[in-house]
Amino acid sequence: MDEQERRDIDSKWLEQQERDKKSKADSGGIYHQPTFTIFLSSMSMQAMIALGRMANPVTKTTDKNLEQARFLIDTLAIVKDKTKGNLLETERSLIDESLYNLRIMYLEENEKEV
Repeated sequence: MDEQERRDIDSKWLEQQERDKKSKADSGGIYHQPTFTIFLSSMSMQAMIALGRMANPVTKTTDKNLEQARFLIDTLAIVKDKTKGNLLETERSLIDESLYNLRIMYLEENEKEV
């Protein structure tokens, strides 16, 4: 894909976003704008679901998948490393606390498996 094609896709994406926002506003709905904090919270919740600490909101079941949990925790650690020096204090604190808590939960769940 060449640079012009990329710019065209980006432009179309932005236009679609504006249409989606207007449509939500016209219908009285809320357009959910993603933020870094929401992204971190989402990743943490997915890890807690994989740890069996939260029910899956779709299936309403609580299942444990430690391999998936470890992958998500490691992914959050990569995000922390790659964003170092670029985070607000609240974002840095959130990712640090999330990683600490998730790692503790992982170790506890892993001990139950042994």
